[in-house]
Amino acid sequence: MTDKTVLVLGGTGKTGRRLVSRLQERGAHVRAASRSGQVRFDWDDRNTWEPALQGADAAYLVDMQDKPGAWDAETNIRELAKFAVESKVRRLVLLQARVTEPVGGKSLIAGEEAVKASGAEWTVLRPNWFNQNFDEGVLLDGVKDGELRLPAGDGLEPFVDAGDVAAVAAVALLDDGHAGETYELSGPRAIGLGEAADAISAAIGRTVRYVHVDHKDYVDELVQYEVPADYALFVADLVAQIRDNKNAVPTDTVRRVLGREPRDFADFVADAAARGAWNV
Repeated sequence: MTDKTVLVLGGTGKTGRRLVSRLQERGAHVRAASRSGQVRFDWDDRNTWEPALQGADAAYLVDMQDKPGAWDAETNIRELAKFAVESKVRRLVLLQARVTEPVGGKSLIAGEEAVKASGAEWTVLRPNWFNQNFDEGVLLDGVKDGELRLPAGDGLEPFVDAGDVAAVAAVALLDDGHAGETYELSGPRAIGLGEAADAISAAIGRTVRYVHVDHKDYVDELVQYEVPADYALFVADLVAQIRDNKNAVPTDTVRRVLGREPRDFADFVADAAARGAWNV
């Protein structure tokens, strides 16, 4: 048990809400912050930063990658990390992505470097694509429509479960021995989008197909759905990481940190199907 106070940005998001539960199980005092939550935090409104950070021992930082039109959060991450240290926050855990080269013309590493230079104890989490992108994220509509259209080619991805990411984050926030670490987090095996679609099809009893589309065509499709062009390019470049097998090799980080194997994609699919996540 612990008596630490932990600020969780994105407290209603994929990893955030799971992290809140894990921290509470260990007795931490949790501030689950979001733009519209009881604890309000808005990257675009710095008046919300001080009340959220005040008295916190540690903070879980999630940038704005899922906010079209404002996803380049490098400056805000740098300023927030500085503000957190000035507010006596001792430990920062930053959620990024398992990407080390520019996507959409922007570098994600710059945000990491800002946290590392802040003077706080830091841990960086770089997960692969989440399992939960299929049932509560960017791929949900495609699954329900029966067609996943992505520029991923025949590339492989060791999809990681958001619950495993949250579990690692909780350990990094509450326990010693993780400062100065960059953790690349993956599932236990790499699969292609076709195999993922087949697994979901078998679980829900209707066909879901994976269709490869050209990178430029995918960007154009997103723009047609009123996604800002720069954000559409950012998403397409992230998917291209799968196509090019940039992060196809699974890591052993979840096992090393948690002492157990990461959740397999098949287990995620069975659970999501049983919950009716893909009912139409």
